[in-house]
Amino acid sequence: MTAPALPAPDALGAPGGADREPGVRLRHELRAIHALVYRDLLRLSAQRTHTALMLLQPVLYLFILGGGLAALIPDASLGVGYQAYLFPGMLMMTVQTPAIMVGIRLITDRQSGYLRELLMAPVHRSTLLLGSCAGGTIVSTVQGAVLLGLAGAVGLPYDPLLLALLLGGIALTSFTITALALALAVGLNRPEIFHMLLGVVMTPLLFVSGGFFPIQNLPGWAHTLAAANPLAYGVDLLRRCIALRVPDQAATVGIEWSGWQPPLLLEAALLLAVGVTTLLWAAHRFSRPE
Repeated sequence: MTAPALPAPDALGAPGGADREPGVRLRHELRAIHALVYRDLLRLSAQRTHTALMLLQPVLYLFILGGGLAALIPDASLGVGYQAYLFPGMLMMTVQTPAIMVGIRLITDRQSGYLRELLMAPVHRSTLLLGSCAGGTIVSTVQGAVLLGLAGAVGLPYDPLLLALLLGGIALTSFTITALALALAVGLNRPEIFHMLLGVVMTPLLFVSGGFFPIQNLPGWAHTLAAANPLAYGVDLLRRCIALRVPDQAATVGIEWSGWQPPLLLEAALLLAVGVTTLLWAAHRFSRPE
């Protein structure tokens, strides 16, 4: 399994030469991003068993947990059947795992010395981080798109516009989670610390995201935590996309700011802003010489 090679050290030519033109430099940067994205896609296609196992967990939650609780939770309390309510949360769980793996790979690449070899390429350090983020976002989106195939099993129509809206929400959420994972991993040298932080941070955030039960049913202090939780905005975004195309499945109230529910586009803009800001901060940290 091989990926396209990064630009060779002599690819930029002699200092001050014609290859220092901005257009040529940009092509080298884009080539490095392409190589890193292609590496992640090759890994995805080669590790089919690993990918299937990652998809198995949300599927089991959806049909076993969702099927069991559907008989106990009346539809009137949620506005939809419980499996349909759970579906956006399972989409979030599906994209979360491969997005987080990008942070783990950054740490293991540093430990193995592979990262040092990447840093020898004549491209900006921030370009390498951007390539890792792009690759993780695409892989997460692909896995989320696979789970979209189960929409009909939970009572959602295979409406092309609905699927396109959900795919856009998945891509945006994948980007934000990947950027957060990289920001967390960029200053760490041991994957054990990263896993410990994930257990302390990500699991509580998932439970207060509204993916398993309405945020309004949580204690008052958890409402404040949910309002600052990127995962909650991702789940709410997906759920409200469903409500746009399936009016009879009215979405429960999700994120609220002092009793006011932010518009759908504002939630999407906030997710994008968090992802971009976090990635810029991680790139700034990553640009420091090691």
